Amino acid sequence: MDDTKSLKRRTRFRIFKSHLGLASFVLATICAVLLWYKKHEYTSVSIRDRGSSQSSFRLTRTYRHGISQDPYMQVLDIDEQVLQAGQERFMEHVSMLSDEEAQDDDMWTSKPEYSTSNPLDFEFRLASEPLRMKRMLHRDPQFVESYLDFSHENPHMAAKVNLEWIDKTVLVPNVSDKQTVISLALMSSDAYVRLPHTGDWRNLTEPWNHTHNSGHGWENDGLRGHLFVNSEQDIVVMAVKGTSARGLAGSGEDETTVNDQINDNLLFSCCCARISYLWTTVCDCYMKSYTCDETCLEQELSRKDRYYKAVLNFYKDVVAEYPNSTIWVTGHSLGGALASLLGRTYGLPVVAFEAPGELLATRRLHLPMPPGYPDYLEGIWHFGNTADPIFMGTCNGASSSCSIAGYAMETSCHTGKVCVYDVVKDKGWHVSMLNHRIHKVIDGVIDSYEGPARCIPPGPCHDCYNWKYVQKGHSSSVSQTRSPKTTSTSTVPPEPTITSSCVGRNWIGICTEYE
Repeated sequence: MDDTKSLKRRTRFRIFKSHLGLASFVLATICAVLLWYKKHEYTSVSIRDRGSSQSSFRLTRTYRHGISQDPYMQVLDIDEQVLQAGQERFMEHVSMLSDEEAQDDDMWTSKPEYSTSNPLDFEFRLASEPLRMKRMLHRDPQFVESYLDFSHENPHMAAKVNLEWIDKTVLVPNVSDKQTVISLALMSSDAYVRLPHTGDWRNLTEPWNHTHNSGHGWENDGLRGHLFVNSEQDIVVMAVKGTSARGLAGSGEDETTVNDQINDNLLFSCCCARISYLWTTVCDCYMKSYTCDETCLEQELSRKDRYYKAVLNFYKDVVAEYPNSTIWVTGHSLGGALASLLGRTYGLPVVAFEAPGELLATRRLHLPMPPGYPDYLEGIWHFGNTADPIFMGTCNGASSSCSIAGYAMETSCHTGKVCVYDVVKDKGWHVSMLNHRIHKVIDGVIDSYEGPARCIPPGPCHDCYNWKYVQKGHSSSVSQTRSPKTTSTSTVPPEPTITSSCVGRNWIGICTEYE
């Protein structure tokens, strides 16, 4: 009898010990989860507090990047001398305009609430909010550019590279706030404003040949960028200049017209701006009717004298100057598309205005996109209106106004989210290239609505569906080159046999050593 009681006591004790151990494990797990949550909650609350109100931004520096024969970059810090000269030039420009011309002026908006004597000294008000974004773990320029170089040299292997992705809460522009959207549009407009020919431009590339100084930015062809800074919240906004054109209703005319047009036709056409046999193509990738060399196209887009490379150089200097700052990007038209490509490259928040469809260029450049990307983790917003044929992707065909002006705007698919104002239905507007102008968008569209357009994922879309793209560089005809002296070698090691095993890999996971 005593033995039976003793056995029962021991059994109950063992059960109690097991339950106690399980309870301790559960309690420890709960504590660990709470500690993790508190840590991340503190970070999120800190970011949320930073984004709770509007903050002030001012222009602090401008960039210009030459191309072609002069691929150099310069920066100008905005000081009192530059601001004074800019004000004098702007007021001189305004004094020469009639009342009717002032309504359609490309230099600045006509809205009284945004009137200024100097766009270069305007104070922009932006609100921010926290957003959980999926970004690459390693986003430093050296790593990203090495990945891009590999992708461009080995396009058939680019999709097989497994990049590391993380979810991170970052501050982004509050695109549901009307004042913020207008301010970003004004920043995009500000990038078109010509600076006076004064100030101390610093060279960011070496060597520098002063005899070639006329080959940059405001003196000739090239890409421009304006940098706006808020020191209190440590946020930097980079605005990229869009297209200047003499036949296309974009945002005025200036000396960058020629290369703006070349880059437009490269980024947004199906194949080198081959609209008809009457057109002179901007690259040699066209093969025959509705057939194009895809490898050639990708190489053309990634050339160092193209605007995409120039905007990457802008970003490298910005991140070196502001290594711990939150960086946003904005732009209008071509500038908006370049901003989106830059944001996709480095995982940056982007707000673009009236940008042509850039999804095709994103794929041709092999920009990093996480697999199974959910919509709520997107940080790229495209604002546009239904009366703009360039944004909507309807300004194409041999008889279109874009083609008559010499532009092959054949793409309509965007990445990120689209925020579309239906002015055709709401206001009865007719589709016209005049509705692409940035100040028409600010005054007649964004400011005229009670709030910003709702941002949603774009619907199913496919560009250039009737074209056939050939990977000519990987076909049997690749050996037939113009120069018999040049040979092509593969950087990818041969596949191992079944009995081999990998003992060493490079940074992208490709096996480099077998045993």
